[in-house]
Amino acid sequence: MRKELFDVSGMTCAACSSRVEKNVAALNGVDEVAVNLLKNSMSVTFDAGVLSPEDIAAAVRKAGYAAALRGAGRSAARAGGATRELEEMKRRLLVSFLFTVPLFYMSMGHMAGLPVPDFLTGPENAPANVFTQFLLTLPVMIVNGGYYRAGLKNLFTGAPNMDSLIAVGSGAAALFGVYAVYKIGFALGRGDTATANAFAANLYFDSTAVILTLITMGRFFEARAKGKTTDALTGLMKLVPETAVALRDGVETVVPAEELQVGDTLVVRAGESIPVDGVIIEGSAFVNESAVTGESVPAEKQAGDRVIGASINESGYFLMKAVRVGDDTTPARIIKLVDEATSSKAPVARLADKISGVFVPVVILLAAGTAGVWLLLGHSPEFALSAGISVLVISCPCALGLATPTAVMVGTGRGAAEGILFKSAEALEITQAVDTIVLDKTGTLTEGKPAVTDIVPAPGHSDAELLSVAASLEKLSEHPLGNAVVREAESRKLALKKVSAFTRAPGRGISGSIAGSPCFAGNAGLLAGRGIEIGDELRARGDAFAADGKTALYFAREKDILGVIAVADVLRESSRRAVAELESLGLDVIMLTGDNAVTAAAVQRQAGIRRVLAEVLPQDKEQEIRSLQEQGKKVAMVGDGINDAPALARADVGIAVGAGADIAVDSADVVLMKSELTDVVTAVRLSRAVMRIIRQNLFWAFFYNSIGIPVAAGAFYGIWGLTLDPMIAAAAMSLSSVSVVSNALRLRLFRPTSAAEAGGRVPDPTVRAEASLQPVPRSSTVKKSIRIEGMSCGHCTASVEKALRAVPGVTKVHVDLASKTAGVSAEDSVTDKSLSAAVTGAGFTVAGIEPA
Repeated sequence: MRKELFDVSGMTCAACSSRVEKNVAALNGVDEVAVNLLKNSMSVTFDAGVLSPEDIAAAVRKAGYAAALRGAGRSAARAGGATRELEEMKRRLLVSFLFTVPLFYMSMGHMAGLPVPDFLTGPENAPANVFTQFLLTLPVMIVNGGYYRAGLKNLFTGAPNMDSLIAVGSGAAALFGVYAVYKIGFALGRGDTATANAFAANLYFDSTAVILTLITMGRFFEARAKGKTTDALTGLMKLVPETAVALRDGVETVVPAEELQVGDTLVVRAGESIPVDGVIIEGSAFVNESAVTGESVPAEKQAGDRVIGASINESGYFLMKAVRVGDDTTPARIIKLVDEATSSKAPVARLADKISGVFVPVVILLAAGTAGVWLLLGHSPEFALSAGISVLVISCPCALGLATPTAVMVGTGRGAAEGILFKSAEALEITQAVDTIVLDKTGTLTEGKPAVTDIVPAPGHSDAELLSVAASLEKLSEHPLGNAVVREAESRKLALKKVSAFTRAPGRGISGSIAGSPCFAGNAGLLAGRGIEIGDELRARGDAFAADGKTALYFAREKDILGVIAVADVLRESSRRAVAELESLGLDVIMLTGDNAVTAAAVQRQAGIRRVLAEVLPQDKEQEIRSLQEQGKKVAMVGDGINDAPALARADVGIAVGAGADIAVDSADVVLMKSELTDVVTAVRLSRAVMRIIRQNLFWAFFYNSIGIPVAAGAFYGIWGLTLDPMIAAAAMSLSSVSVVSNALRLRLFRPTSAAEAGGRVPDPTVRAEASLQPVPRSSTVKKSIRIEGMSCGHCTASVEKALRAVPGVTKVHVDLASKTAGVSAEDSVTDKSLSAAVTGAGFTVAGIEPA
């Protein structure tokens, strides 16, 4: 299936978009189509082997509109087209007011006691009065002729829209005015001044002009408001520079940004915007990425660091290599993602779409029926005509059509400004309905990489001494835990010592010689094997670290214990507050992790989470989400989008955290650019705010039409004598559309405040009811030892380990080159035959398998 976006022109109301959607959906090969009235766009998923984009465009033309396939670089053209359209509408509005104001004064001024020229008053001057009104009405009708051209064309092709209602309503008023002119002439020719006066008082030329002027004014303000719905993305587009400074043969050359190629070397000075995504190769700077990621604090960037297009170099100078250019840059992909999201439809809009499809024909029948009923009841043709015209012009399918897309567009744009990207309107709607948030531990609640949390030197030794020896040894280990120790030493600017005779003891630790003294690093077993006493106090601290889910690393020099260093994947600073705020929103928060129960319990305590599912294998996470859904839960899964892909896809809403420049996480419905868990809170709150606005808009649109049409038809005339002048009806119709768009624009004021700041109650995360730690039930685990022939180096052991880990049901593998064995922990369903086949397939020979 292929998905394309089309720009559609000529649509003015929900009936138009409904007709376009219906015509395209009827084509053989179309899988899905969504027309967006607000953006004048259409998203189509179709079988490219059956249909071409031209076939789709032809179907749109057949419906009476124009369509063009959206290509690269069309965003600026569309923005320019919208600006020209707004200017043209402004010109029409000025011309309309220029002639409508004196016309309205002429027709209504005497009723308010205002002075009217003598040559236009009195029965004897009736011809001059009516002819002047006619001349003032003509320019207003001509300048707004588009309503008649489009409206009547669609009416006669059997697809009436909002323009059809305007054309029929205002046109009927104008034709009645022309009819009145002739009647006045005939009456005066016969000396019948009473008839002439009666028709002179009911010309309806003023109604024609005022209807057209008010509707044009409403559409002008509506168009201006629509333009503000995309302010967030427009601001992002403006930050992307049109030119860049590239180094060509050692010379700085200014080139258009669209001509940049991957691998180009670019120069970026202080105050300049970064043109494309890339990597700094020389220099340093503080870069403001707020427009892209929503992160307000400038980030320090040095050689080797990645930078994102549209970010601003606030201070510093650097050279960078272009990595992503053109439509592949992060800002371009954000714009495309948001464009696709706003082109999709939220499920809540379906009812409005169904009503819009039949709304206009029903209104035309109601208007004709209204006029006919009043004539049958004995009222004058003028009264009947006025009621019929009022029904036509007060009816507003536009409010129905704009209720959802305006809120979706402003909401997704506001989210993008905060680094929260909703991939579809459906994701935006479902997010507000979730009642359970499942959080992956590693990389979501925690930083995702080990860090030193505690340094406890033995008596007689200092932190610096312990860390210096530890980092010197671990520098050669290349182990993730060892790397954390090295980073800590480097952050303290400690000098590392030269290590010789470095050796590894797999599963236990490492050793080496520093300044002629043997030094050791590892677990308590390694030191005990060397006859080194750890001491009760240090051992107790190590056991306490283990109980907190940390890894205790002991260090010694010769027979002297230097101390213990604790390393762990630390909790993010925002995690505890985020969990508390999610709960304050009424959500159940669950942590899902593959870690053992002890580590999971430690993180649970630190984050303040009530429920944990521990020891869940990556392939089982999806099943846990399914289990929650089977309990009737609406589940959002929050993960890093890497090993959580199946769970993210299974959840009702998949949320990928910390995507950064990699925003195209296929398995996620919502992508968070930053690594802040509080953005999940913001996403839920924003989703709820958008849906609240949509419901308000739909209520107003339905309420307005359900009340306005009966009043215009005169349904309450017999009770209270209540009728509605066509001019007031036109004003009400314009107001309804503007109010819907203006209500949606309130979302621009949305700020990512906490629940406490928003007036909600945030539970104290330090106060918890008894939490439940729930390791996932599974089949019993067995341990086996496999004797293997043919292994001779580290590459061999790595190959064996990889092959065994690939066997379904195997949970842990440790291959020891010295003893030529592999220790395997696996579910009891794993057979010796499958283990043997895995080792043999890797190119080695199994000498025997026995219980460990």
